Amino acid sequence: MRLKGIALKAARKFAETPAGARILRLKVFRDYDVNSLLRLPAESRRPLAVHAGPLAQKTRRGWRGADLGIPSPPPGRTTIAELQRAYRAGETTPLEVLSHIEGRVRSEDFGQSVSSPFHSLDFQRARRAAETSTTRHRDGEPLGPLDGIPIPVKDHFLMEGLNVDAGSAHLDHRSETDAHLVEVLRDAGAILFATTHTTEWGMDPCGFSQHGAMPRNVYDSDFSAGGSSTGTGVAVSLGFAPVGVGSDGGGSIRIPSAMNGIFGLKPTFVRIGRTGDLFAGNSVSATGPLGTSTADVVEFLAVAATADDPDDPARRWGPRQRNLADRWRRALGRGVDGCRIGIFRREWEELDSALHQRTLHAVQQLEKDGAELVDIDIPLASHAPAIGMLTIGMETLANLQDEYAHHREQFSDSLRMSLSMFSTIDALDFMAARRTRAALRHRVRDVLDDVDLIALPTTRTTAAHYPADLGDTPFVDVNAIGDMTRFTFLANVTGLPAGTVPVGRHKGLPFGVQFVGGAWDEASVIAAMAHAERQGWARLIPPPGTSVLL
Repeated sequence: MRLKGIALKAARKFAETPAGARILRLKVFRDYDVNSLLRLPAESRRPLAVHAGPLAQKTRRGWRGADLGIPSPPPGRTTIAELQRAYRAGETTPLEVLSHIEGRVRSEDFGQSVSSPFHSLDFQRARRAAETSTTRHRDGEPLGPLDGIPIPVKDHFLMEGLNVDAGSAHLDHRSETDAHLVEVLRDAGAILFATTHTTEWGMDPCGFSQHGAMPRNVYDSDFSAGGSSTGTGVAVSLGFAPVGVGSDGGGSIRIPSAMNGIFGLKPTFVRIGRTGDLFAGNSVSATGPLGTSTADVVEFLAVAATADDPDDPARRWGPRQRNLADRWRRALGRGVDGCRIGIFRREWEELDSALHQRTLHAVQQLEKDGAELVDIDIPLASHAPAIGMLTIGMETLANLQDEYAHHREQFSDSLRMSLSMFSTIDALDFMAARRTRAALRHRVRDVLDDVDLIALPTTRTTAAHYPADLGDTPFVDVNAIGDMTRFTFLANVTGLPAGTVPVGRHKGLPFGVQFVGGAWDEASVIAAMAHAERQGWARLIPPPGTSVLL
């Protein structure tokens, strides 16, 4: 179902009537197969989980590590390692790199994305950071791997002095403080020059919004860029930065990464502290990076995920793990010899037939270097999209209850439709879904006691059609939303780490494959991602309009 303009407004008005909201709920329940979820027998449910932290493996898995080194840099891209090398050699400076970025932004050089990926700009403060970073590099005293690296930040993390809107039209919050993550990145010397566009409250995985023009797909301006970390995915793919900040509550890092031909990793739930994050009030969303390569993703995590956030109590759910940064860097060269990768055939059958063989063949390439593909079966996994949709929808409704009551007219038509529908869902139905979520978490944990990773397509299809001439016309595509999140919700409702790599293009548009790992085992995900790069199939030609920073 695709609705736009007047048709969408009419549907929204109908959905805001009691009868209309119930009819919409019936349709959504049918589209997401929620009715089958609710009809599951009692053995498909467990008692409610005390917290949303992931379940640790009962068996410590892993495979013997190699020392293959870091995969070579992707052609046509500028990586963190290349920038650091150039700074050390005096070939360029952080200040010169920032000036190059500013020039591109001022000239509106956004390639096929048409619109800017940036929501707010902060070149004045970024310039001061670049100047001090330039001095440190000149003196041979950089703070670390992110010193002098430009990093855009998704528009729901507080950044001192900037308006943080979370993709909404009514929120006009000028932040007086930095989010925990922003503070950590600044302390590491990163140059935070902008916030990036997100869809309204992160609730559209396609990258649609009627609150201002959203950037389109970097490979074709008539298609969406994915969401909700839309701007970050576009900015990284176009070469404005080697890595950027995103978040992922139903695929919002992995979807725009796959749609724009780059790499993205959703870490284990609450691996990165969420103080000052306006999207933190739910049980499925995790902060993470989108990058030009697996190594760029790792360097971000090595800083962001190892800093303590004492004001986020959920961080206490995780185990104390030593030398994480070193472990993740070593994983880049571990290879896949001895890695057991689970293939859930029934899930793969849901992939668009045009993408199926190429995506599965890409994963099968790992067998050449010692990986073992193992058939697995997780019957409850097919209900992950329904569980995820109910979870993120109901939690968002609860979090926005007061704002929705006072600013309803400033919410988009599509979000108003969704919130009206969610308001009709019975509490017992929602709790039943949560109890099945608890059972699914245990089942996936048991499977990951026998395999190291689960391989899945990232999205069911390539990007949704989203013509550039629509501008900010109200628009919703329910089928596309389902296609984008069909395989991503599994990692969110279980809290597990998942990383996506590009596989190729179909009719000019990128698509990807993801690896889901065990709780707190980003290292295994990183190893598979890096080896996909090493084999050469996880690399795409940069899109039109891409610029290197050197």
